[in-house]
Amino acid sequence: MVISQTPLRISLVGGGTDLKSFYHMEDGMVVSAAIDKYVYVIVKERFDEKIYINYSQKEIVDDVSSIKHDLVREAMKKTGVTNGVEITTLADIPSEGSGLGSSSSITVSLLNALYNYKGMQVTAEQLAGEACEIEIDICRKPIGKQDQYIAAYGGLNKITFHPDESVSIFKLPVSNDDLRKLGSNLLLFYTNKTRDANVILQEQKENTENKREVLRKMRNLVEKAADSIIDDKFDEIGSALHENWLLKKSLVDTISNSEIDDMYQKAMNVGARGGKICGAGGGGFLLVYVPRDKQDAVRRTLRDYRELPFMLEQFGSRIIFNFRSYSLK
Repeated sequence: MVISQTPLRISLVGGGTDLKSFYHMEDGMVVSAAIDKYVYVIVKERFDEKIYINYSQKEIVDDVSSIKHDLVREAMKKTGVTNGVEITTLADIPSEGSGLGSSSSITVSLLNALYNYKGMQVTAEQLAGEACEIEIDICRKPIGKQDQYIAAYGGLNKITFHPDESVSIFKLPVSNDDLRKLGSNLLLFYTNKTRDANVILQEQKENTENKREVLRKMRNLVEKAADSIIDDKFDEIGSALHENWLLKKSLVDTISNSEIDDMYQKAMNVGARGGKICGAGGGGFLLVYVPRDKQDAVRRTLRDYRELPFMLEQFGSRIIFNFRSYSLK
């Protein structure tokens, strides 16, 4: 039995420039962080030759091509696991529509668990690259590349996406104490709504050329945010988040709505410095930067929305259990 644990993520600034429709002509760039909320994949050998898949549904099939769950199917094809196996996926939060990158975390976690099940250890770079190939090239999801990379690498990173498809990872040099300090000033509140990110992202993708200048401004906030983090000027992250949010909302009308705008303004009125909807928008989690002396006021004003306590996570996808005393076959 093999169990992989892979973090979810929050994107601070630059999201949207990791779409190929933008970075195929010029560099895209984001600051993104892994958080201590996870997806888990359990891979267990079976006595028979069937394939069992357990998620929100249960599948029992005889061959890989019959699997309905596209990420499981393609991860098995990629790793060469063909039969006689049971795969279970679990998550700390609802796995769809959260805006915390759960789909990519599941893909990375599947690859990591399945490779280790075969006795192979692969790099974070390979996990991220193959997860992008599965989601973007094979499954044709209109998504970007940041989620796969932050899930595989973990930590707090500035990630650059180059037109030649290469990706540069720069881990921001922040001490553990400062990482905890920064994380403690970031709050997540559930909007009570999920959404289909693919619909919003497809529209954003189609609007890229018309919104290229807006996306450039979002990308240009990345260096500002990264410098603020490195220089321990964490309160400046709030203003970068606020500016990024105003730009992000102008990309597609459905990124925000009246309830999200109301949540955001209520938080700002009582001390938040800035924030944004995580992921594509339209629902999921609202991220706000709030100095600690203002957090009680923000929690009171958003008391109708469930908070998700979290901290930033140093580690990317990893194997937390690997035991095989003998083969059943």
